[in-house]
Parts: sequence; structure tokens; C-alpha cells
Amino acid sequence: MTAPTTLPANKILIDSATPRRRRFASFRTITALVLREMATSYGRSPGGYLWAVLEPVAGIALLSAVFALLFRAPALGINFPLFYATGMIPFVTFSSVSAKLAQAINFSKPLLAYPSVTFLDAILARFILNMLTEIMVAYLVFTGILLIFETRVLIDLPIIAEALLLAGALALGVGTLNCFLFTRFPIWQQAWSILMRPMFIISCVFMIYNNLPEFLRGWLWYNPLVHIVGLMRRGFYSSYDAPYVSQGYVLGFSAVCLVLGLIFLRRYQYELLHN
Repeated sequence: MTAPTTLPANKILIDSATPRRRRFASFRTITALVLREMATSYGRSPGGYLWAVLEPVAGIALLSAVFALLFRAPALGINFPLFYATGMIPFVTFSSVSAKLAQAINFSKPLLAYPSVTFLDAILARFILNMLTEIMVAYLVFTGILLIFETRVLIDLPIIAEALLLAGALALGVGTLNCFLFTRFPIWQQAWSILMRPMFIISCVFMIYNNLPEFLRGWLWYNPLVHIVGLMRRGFYSSYDAPYVSQGYVLGFSAVCLVLGLIFLRRYQYELLHN
């Protein structure tokens, strides 16, 4: 019989430290990609990253003022800008972050040729930067409305944070799946743009889900954004119950899209990078 071989102590220490070293390298890679994203996307424009935050804030504020003149009686509360913002912020968070993630491979394709940079690093870097940007936008918009207008609302910060996190999770899942589809099938980008146009209307940004006809509610319930918008409004309007909101459905929908996107990206990563 042959004696069992014993690994040297230094070999064991090296092997046990390898996963930790890989995690640290991945963290450094994501940080570098975030800084690169900020420099290339915002560093060349006047105002830089500050303009990336102020531009959507100004856009939402302008639309809120316009619609406040047209619709003086909101479906909830006494202030239309706040009612509009509680629907617009989740929608903008999802659409903006998912659109950025969908272009992650196209944006970072030269860097993905290096073994230390993976498509997951590129996706996470874009997600972190753009999600933090949208959180800052939400903070500025809601703070401005609460300071300027009389709203008479009781704010529930945990529910508001939960709505923003669900919007981020949905953006991560859909954006990752679209990252594969946009790169593999360029025609899907045009098709997705067409599909997203009515989403602004059917996501209950201007209306309350409970006030819709029953046959419409049955269809719109499957739109995850309807649940996120309802949850966001529950965080501002204590009298709004929103029993139709299902966090589990949103998380499940997001997880399915994320898993499918990661599987397809891993399966076709060579073809995507050399297309």
C-alpha cells in the first residue's frame, strides 16, 4: 500500500487564500470599472456627474409642474407633484438602470478581452453606479417636493426604500437579460424600444390601480412596475393600502430574468465578445 500524500502547509495556505484573493481582485475590478464609467460617461460633459443627477431631477420637476396645472386633483393626497413623483421615480429608476445594463457588454467589450474582467463585473459596475445615481435623484425630488409644497403625508422610509430596492432588482434582472439579447440579436433593441413606449401608461404612473376596471386590473397585475409603484405610494400615503402589491412576484420575475441572462451570457460569451 502507498502512504497517503500530505500537501505541504504552504500549499494548503495558498489554496485557501485563492478564493479570497479572487474576491478582492473582482472588487478592485468593479471599482475600476465604476470609476471608468464615471470618467467616460460624465467626465467629458460640463458639470460632470452632477449634471447626471440634476438632469433627471429637473425633468421630473418640470413635468410635475406641467401636470399639476392640468390635473389639480390627484387620485391620492392633495398635491399632484408628489402623486406624480411617486409613480415616476420607480419607473425612471427601472427604465434608466435597465437601459444602462443592457449596454454593459457593448460599452466594456474592449476590457472584457482581459481574463481578469468578466461580463458580471461590467454589469455590476454599471448597476452600482446608476442605481446610486437614481437613489440620489429620488432623494432630491422627494425632498424638494416636501419642502416646497404642503403635502400632509406621513412618510414610511422602510417601505420607500423597499420600493427602490425592488425597482433596482427588476432593473438588474431585465437589464441582464437584455444585455444578452441586445448583443446577440441587435434587432431586439428596436423591438424593446417599441414595447417600452406604452409602459409609461400601463404602469399606473398617472392612475391608481384600484380605480381601474376589473378586466384591466387582471392584465396589469402581471406588470411588475405596477406593484413597485403601488408600494412606493404606500410609503407616502398612509391611507393607501394597496393589497394587490406582491413583493414576491416582483422578486420572482426579477430572479428568473437574471438567471436566464447570466446563463445565456456565460453560454455565448465567446460569440458575444467576438461578434
